[in-house]
Amino acid sequence: MVLVNNRLAIVTGANKGIGYAIVKALCERFEGDVYLTARDVGRGEAAVGRLNELGLKPKFHQLDVTDTGSVAAFAKFVTDSYAGIDVLVNNAAIAFKVAATEPFGEQAEETLRVNYFALRTVCDALFPLLVSGARVVNLSGYTGRLSLIPGEELRRTLSSPLLTIDQLDALMRQFVEKAKGGDHKQSGWPSSAYCVSKVGVSALTFILQRQFDEDPRTDIVINSVHPGYVATDMASHNGTLTIEQGAEVPVYLSLLPAGEQNVKGRFVWSDKTISNWFEC
Repeated sequence: MVLVNNRLAIVTGANKGIGYAIVKALCERFEGDVYLTARDVGRGEAAVGRLNELGLKPKFHQLDVTDTGSVAAFAKFVTDSYAGIDVLVNNAAIAFKVAATEPFGEQAEETLRVNYFALRTVCDALFPLLVSGARVVNLSGYTGRLSLIPGEELRRTLSSPLLTIDQLDALMRQFVEKAKGGDHKQSGWPSSAYCVSKVGVSALTFILQRQFDEDPRTDIVINSVHPGYVATDMASHNGTLTIEQGAEVPVYLSLLPAGEQNVKGRFVWSDKTISNWFEC
């Protein structure tokens, strides 16, 4: 039975950290159902339980963004239960610690698999379900700045308004192969897989907004965001911001008003300012 009267917000990777805080804030401010999704059912349900204790009523659904079967099952659930998606926050991501002992090629492959290609899978599955006026937020970060890519030719290609998703996918795969071969630096790539993955997420965001601008569904807006240096497990709790502070800008972007024309297809900084991703 389709719940046509219920608006729908979805946050991926939301059982802890910034994702959890985004769910919390959306429960307080979004008029509709908010889904906390997580790979692990036990952790996801426990997170929902903690929010229930605060008087909030998020819903839970299992979603492993790296598992195509899980993504497909979630898309079917949404299709069967709702008229469409009003808010999608792509938050799920991983980062290897500085002290990680895995070979860099292995780190590159796994980081890009989760942070970039899995996000692509989620978008492919859920974007057909977006309704007119939907808002999509991709979590990028400080290290997702284009200027951190050393190679001038790579920067030029990544910033091209003619860049396609297929070309971007190929660049992300190229980085992984170069990392495995140990010659990524010579090819203009940095020695940070997380950086490359988030640069890819931001570049993808700009391509997707151009596609949405041509979509028959009107007023769909997507932005990428640097949420700030937040004290999370990913940052080994060295960040200077709380998870609630880190959620502020993603939630702001999730709730942009109808007809937004300025904050659209942008790289948004942790203070809500629009950054020039091509120069910052």
